[in-house]
Amino acid sequence: MGLTCKSTGMSTIRDILNVQTNPAKDIVVALAGNPNTGKSTVFNNLTGLKQHTGNWPGKTVANAQGRFYHRGRAFTLVDLPGTYSLIPNSVEEEVARDFICFGKPDATVVVVDATCLERNLNLVLQIMEITDRVVVCVNLMDEACRKKIRIELDKLSQILGVPVVGTNARNGTGLEKLKSVISDISTGSIQTAPLRLEYHPLIERAVQLLRTPVDAVIEGRIDSRWTSLRLIDGDKTIRNSISQYLGFNLLDDENVLDQLHIVENIFRNHRIDSDAIRDMIVSRIIVFAEKTANKIVRFGNKHHNQLDRRIDRVLTSTTFGIPIMVALLGIVFWLTIQGANYPSQLLAATFFRIEDSLTDFFMANGLPPWLHGMLILGCYRTLAWVISVMLPPMAIFFPLFTLMEDLGYLPRVAFNLDSFFKRACAHGKQALTMCMGFGCNAAGIISCRIIESPRERLIATITNNFVPCNGRFPALIALSSIFIAHSAGAFNSIAATLSVLGVIVLAVIVTLIVSRLLSGTILKGLPSSFTLELPPYRRPQVCRILIRSLLDRTLFVLGRAIMVAAPAGIIIWILGNTVIGGMSLMDHAARFLEPAGYMLGMDGYILMAFILGFPANEIVIPILIMSYMSTGAMTELDSLTALRELLVANGWTWLTALCFMLFSLNHFPCGTTLLTIRKETQSCKWTWISFIIPTIAGIIICFIVAQGVRLLGLVG
Repeated sequence: MGLTCKSTGMSTIRDILNVQTNPAKDIVVALAGNPNTGKSTVFNNLTGLKQHTGNWPGKTVANAQGRFYHRGRAFTLVDLPGTYSLIPNSVEEEVARDFICFGKPDATVVVVDATCLERNLNLVLQIMEITDRVVVCVNLMDEACRKKIRIELDKLSQILGVPVVGTNARNGTGLEKLKSVISDISTGSIQTAPLRLEYHPLIERAVQLLRTPVDAVIEGRIDSRWTSLRLIDGDKTIRNSISQYLGFNLLDDENVLDQLHIVENIFRNHRIDSDAIRDMIVSRIIVFAEKTANKIVRFGNKHHNQLDRRIDRVLTSTTFGIPIMVALLGIVFWLTIQGANYPSQLLAATFFRIEDSLTDFFMANGLPPWLHGMLILGCYRTLAWVISVMLPPMAIFFPLFTLMEDLGYLPRVAFNLDSFFKRACAHGKQALTMCMGFGCNAAGIISCRIIESPRERLIATITNNFVPCNGRFPALIALSSIFIAHSAGAFNSIAATLSVLGVIVLAVIVTLIVSRLLSGTILKGLPSSFTLELPPYRRPQVCRILIRSLLDRTLFVLGRAIMVAAPAGIIIWILGNTVIGGMSLMDHAARFLEPAGYMLGMDGYILMAFILGFPANEIVIPILIMSYMSTGAMTELDSLTALRELLVANGWTWLTALCFMLFSLNHFPCGTTLLTIRKETQSCKWTWISFIIPTIAGIIICFIVAQGVRLLGLVG
């Protein structure tokens, strides 16, 4: 499907090694672990600001690397994607597996959650089959202490045969000891003896048959026992990765192939297929992990999870789950609406004071008016509106959204919506990507990486634009306030919030319908099952939330919007100031679009504003105001009342406002989002489809609403 066309195992491992900071001098440390174990907190506290992020070569998977120094040595820490297993079900898990197997890190730190050790030990046992340079970091010891869970770390170390360090990464407890152990492991000061699990006798017999010929071929480059197990379980992806790493196909060796045929015949005679072999291997690991946890974990309070379970009975119930979710979303929107107004006005006023100074500079230096128009009234003013309109809502929405994520609520949202998406033949995790789209559709597209299935990831990518981003919220809020909630008086903001909530509910319904249509047509298939972990509720880290939401989301999205909006401002100014036959090019285009606009309940200027607003949704309303006032440059009125008077004077009714809101909800993605889709899918085809589908949906919906209202005689 073109989604990750280059993400094929070991073809990129050499590139991955090349991007390490200084492999000749630095000690390379892999950081692995299940999701929700605090792995990112360990990474951030170890590396501080000495880190950078990108993508793994050929893959749309985040690649975070950082450096720390200890005992005069430099360490490069590679933060691997969170994974439950080295038997991959997604590109992320494939990346983690390949780096641990073939990246040859000097040490591998496996972060586990002290409050659910039995589940996290599965990954530890799998990694110890590959490398003996393993450090187990038992994180969240403070959570375990709060729940009266005591872990015998020394006994766990004796059982596993590798060092075990207890940490509380949030406040830095245990991290110095972790650094010391990493240093000792990587330099060989500590000798480990990792536990090697024994599997079913048939599997052990098969391993013995394969190890000798495999050893002769691989010459110690990778662990022969682990390689033999992978040949036995029949996983084609890992076989390809092994072959690419070695530089030749392992099965081209006659001795290996002959022994593999003997092994396959043994299992065939016992009526055991490759799926059954994998189940036997996995079940052995799970059983041993549970037995180990029972030996070293002591519960002072066996009901330590009771509070979380009581909360979940309400938040994930069929009766209250959805209403509470909608209510919380409404609160977030209300806070965003109320909180963004003043800083937006302040930013706009500041930018226009700077504009006056720039204008004075142009006049003082005798620069031509057309250059002033293009650069200041076009480019600069567009950027000013994009920043002043985008930044405050994002600076409020993203921290609030990250707060819910840090509390552990977002997985509950996915749980509540999973059944709806399953009926639409889509993935339950699409609910999380849809939530990210509320802040920015580009960020929502990036978050689609968490969906393992390429088919369902594409569905989530194509439909994410149906969720209104913060760039569309100002227009939705303004129009709902002056046309729909105008008569609510003192409760105007509440009425506007309810109106926007209604739009959100409609967006979810449209998303589900289009997802179902895609699943039955161009992206046929059944929904895949997935493991959804409901992490414990945790006290949020305010500083971390602010940094993550500001740097990783707000500034990232704003930067992309600025990149697209700057040249658009110049084009808009040219169209508004190039006069042919007594009318500007903007007026000519609006007249041409007038019949189509009328059929959709709008007018030609509105459609023109949407088209010119392609670089960023934030500039649609300013373009429309410019067109109606014939100012030749983007502008905005100083109050909602003045905006209402202008719109009514140009023929707007409640139907126009409604169709505008519906088309804003259902139309082509902005330029920033399309660039992100192109980058994530590596496909022009799916980028065009992502452009066409919401546009067709918007045309159909607006046409039905406009013509239906007119047939009923509700407007003139």
